[in-house]
Amino acid sequence: MKVNTLIVGGGQAGLAMSHALGTLGLDHVVVERGRIAERWRAERWDSLRLLTPNWQSRLPGYRYGGPDPDGYMSMPEVIAFLEGYARSFEAPVVEQTTVVAVTPLQEGFEVTTDRGVWQAANVVVASGYCDVPHVPPMAAAASPRLLQLVPTRYRRASDLPDGGVLVVGASASGVQLADEIQASGRQVTLAVGRHTRLPRRYRGRDILWWFDQIGIFDETIEEVFDAEISRRQPSLQLVGRPDHSTLDLPTLQSRGVQLTGRLIGLAGRLAWFDDELVAYTAAADVRLARLLARVDAFVDERGLASDVGPAEPFEPFLWPSPEPGWIDLEAAGIRTIVWATGFKRSYPWLRVPVLDAHGELRHRGGIVEWPGLYAMGLNFMRRRKSTFIDGVGADARDLAGHLAAREGIAHAREQLRERFDGKARESAHVSA
Repeated sequence: MKVNTLIVGGGQAGLAMSHALGTLGLDHVVVERGRIAERWRAERWDSLRLLTPNWQSRLPGYRYGGPDPDGYMSMPEVIAFLEGYARSFEAPVVEQTTVVAVTPLQEGFEVTTDRGVWQAANVVVASGYCDVPHVPPMAAAASPRLLQLVPTRYRRASDLPDGGVLVVGASASGVQLADEIQASGRQVTLAVGRHTRLPRRYRGRDILWWFDQIGIFDETIEEVFDAEISRRQPSLQLVGRPDHSTLDLPTLQSRGVQLTGRLIGLAGRLAWFDDELVAYTAAADVRLARLLARVDAFVDERGLASDVGPAEPFEPFLWPSPEPGWIDLEAAGIRTIVWATGFKRSYPWLRVPVLDAHGELRHRGGIVEWPGLYAMGLNFMRRRKSTFIDGVGADARDLAGHLAAREGIAHAREQLRERFDGKARESAHVSA
């Protein structure tokens, strides 16, 4: 089978790229290992909702149109939204098809799947930023009596063993799981490293409404001081709930969650933590104060004071309760460790030499260091919002334009080749 462009992955990034290519009239296919939005189906816990409000669910030619624009979609709603998007432009998705190998040819690529082989001039890797949960090597040193799991394998607190739970990581997933598990009656200890503290609402508006208005999420890799530093920033400490409540470390501590510093070692039943909890929380407070000041300055510059709420007093969290330097997990009744320590990417099927020493794609704004190979949906790939439903559309348009320009060059080369071949045949005929 031959196709101009093959897209690996049928989530929001792959579908947005499909829409952009279709708009340009470029032949393509989307290959998905499961069903459309498979990760949203199979790798999310039951109560999870989007962190972004519904009005921010915007894709090329499609957006949320329901009755609750300020709410947050549940996982079934996200799946239905993406399925509806695919139907809206008849996306050429081939489901239940796993890519086994992508191998470079003299021109283009051979894509081997478990249901056949494709030849494609271009390949777009849209297999997702949240690919494989990262679990640090120290996990292997923990007692075998401890249950260890990652957020993609967690479904609900009632599935966990009785007893306490150590949640490692305090970004969006970590704080949400800590709160839910604590509410189930299990004592939670949360190991905290660098994090980004945010209120859910500020001055009467969702905090992401302010980000959208100010243009924070639209900032490109060319506009920041160092793109790699920006990419390493911790994810937002937010939760999407119908009551628009804030979930941060002060809230968790008030609900009984024990806070510790970053987990730095495990040996059997013993766990060690650094003593930087105050430093982490103070740094998060400084970043939050700067952000709120930026919002206030934007309100003043645009004359919005009469349209939004008044500036709210900033409440720092500089002095969390004293944290332990180590814990005997068995003595403390802790039976489970949840590793909310982020994700890494894995491309065992990509037989093209484009991975760096950390296993990440070498690319510039999604244009991979191999002709015809592209990426979609990576963290701060072209813009701060590149991993968001609201961000993949702009990236897809950019990359589709680049791909179309490349195809134009390839077409011109083919025409020249045919012309020269024709002249060569004429010369041979004359000579004869």
